[in-house]
Amino acid sequence: MLEFSLPARYQVPSGGNLSDLVHQNAEQHSDVAVLSRKLDGQWVDLTASQFLAEVRGTAKGLIAAGVAPGDRVGVMSRTRYEWTVLDFAIWCAGAITVPVYETSSAEQVAWILGDSGAVAVVTETDTHAAVVAGLRDRLPELAHTWQIERGALAELATAGAKVTDSTVTERRSVPTADSIATIVYTSGTTGRPKGCQLTHGNFLAELGNVTARLEPLFRTGHSSVLLFLPLAHVLGRIAEIAAVIAPIKLGHVSEIKDVTAELASFRPTLILGVPRVFEKVYNTARAKAQADGKGKIFDKAADTAIAYSRALDHGGPGLGLRIKHAVFDKLVYSKLRAALGGRATHAISGGAPLGERLGHFYRGIGFTVLEGYGLTETCAATAFNPHDRPKIGTVGQPLPGSAVRIAEDGEVLLQGPQIFTGYWNNPAATADALRDGWFATGDLGSLDADGYLTITGRKKEILVTAGGKNVAPAVIEDRIRAHALIGEVMVVGDRKPFIACLVTIDEDFFPKWKELTGKPADATLAELREDPDLLTAVQAAIDEGNQAVSHAEAVKKFHILDTVFSEESGHLTPSLKLKRNVVMKDFAAEVEGLYRR
Repeated sequence: MLEFSLPARYQVPSGGNLSDLVHQNAEQHSDVAVLSRKLDGQWVDLTASQFLAEVRGTAKGLIAAGVAPGDRVGVMSRTRYEWTVLDFAIWCAGAITVPVYETSSAEQVAWILGDSGAVAVVTETDTHAAVVAGLRDRLPELAHTWQIERGALAELATAGAKVTDSTVTERRSVPTADSIATIVYTSGTTGRPKGCQLTHGNFLAELGNVTARLEPLFRTGHSSVLLFLPLAHVLGRIAEIAAVIAPIKLGHVSEIKDVTAELASFRPTLILGVPRVFEKVYNTARAKAQADGKGKIFDKAADTAIAYSRALDHGGPGLGLRIKHAVFDKLVYSKLRAALGGRATHAISGGAPLGERLGHFYRGIGFTVLEGYGLTETCAATAFNPHDRPKIGTVGQPLPGSAVRIAEDGEVLLQGPQIFTGYWNNPAATADALRDGWFATGDLGSLDADGYLTITGRKKEILVTAGGKNVAPAVIEDRIRAHALIGEVMVVGDRKPFIACLVTIDEDFFPKWKELTGKPADATLAELREDPDLLTAVQAAIDEGNQAVSHAEAVKKFHILDTVFSEESGHLTPSLKLKRNVVMKDFAAEVEGLYRR
């Protein structure tokens, strides 16, 4: 199939904007807990009325400072309650939010605030504030700065005490559905980041249709979601806005290391994550089982869960499989669900492929991960799996009200009310991305007879071997990366006689692997890089990955690096995508070495 679309389930209100959501919630669900924030170690609920009061107080402070409709206001912070307040306050002031990753370098901050023409910025920490302070002479339009950890919200509320409610009402009525709500800068795997203009209508169409299609997962007064993805990333933003549009209770976690503990205390009914989170949960559970001498039981339980899930797509599991599944549910699955908070039955995953095997595993334990697909330019999820008819291994059907088309060369083209209006200050890039009413994603994919989309790779990442074979690296990389021991993997082989890869070892799992294999606890990766057991373990991951591709596309050799790829090292973007050109430059000698031996 070359094109598929679904009818809309939600229509953007004429003249509506995102600030309407918090006001509607206060009117219709005034006493319902719509947010929960961590205070003195305890989760404290806020009703829709309380949240609106804080948003309006913050908006008054922005107006008093001179922030005008259409002005850009930067937010540089980790994921936390104050960010959500600021987002809606900025919209209530008629302004535009410009998110900045809290890990951004000074040059990145200078580019984003300078290119967007931000008149104000709210930072989180002293470190962030110092970065901005050091850039003030390069940012002539930046007039105001506030800092969350130094009481930004209280300071703004005090400054805006004399601003009337009617002024806020007037200001928030200025933006329409077609007005820009936020400018989200892409991670920039190559070149400078581009600012994606996302309108109020983009978000309303996106989240109105998502919550309508997944209605049982967004039940006001019952459902809740714990947000730990970066709010500087569009996937984090749609979780924030989806929770408010439903509304359901929203909690925030700033540190990824705290997620497991906070899942247990917050106990969400819905989890939004990226594949690495679900891979970590699985790998950690398996490693613990192995350390406790129960590795074989865990593996049998995993195989049973996968078989059970696959059977659901083919007439249902037989009696024997149901009995085994029930036994393992008591021994294994219930404990895994408890680790995820104990209440959640579904998760939404995006950003990268989860992998079919892991998808079946989770559905088999009673926790279905609904994969979706999207880009910053598509306001995140432009396709997703419905809760009642998921197809494991696909990224689902198009967002209701939108369409997916597969071009002759296999590129995925998208159309719909969720597509961005263009790149800020970059008409040439806009013209290149938006062609004849369709957004060209740069991704390769296919549609099945039911309109479910499968992503097979990136056009720009296709390798062509010396033998003329086209290879999409993402397919095998995602499969290899799912192994507990693997941190990152990058397939190489462009114009080479065969496919090979560079591998890094997962920092968190490496100590556990040394314990399981009897290696000295203080042994470094550099010392063990040629260890036969380590090589065998990595080869097993490679072999698993090779099962997903043909012989010509399979990895023939690998090289273990004694370093890690990270945002700090410059090899990953803030959204954890590989900067392939940087990796190739920094490890050119290692790549060449793969073809000399």
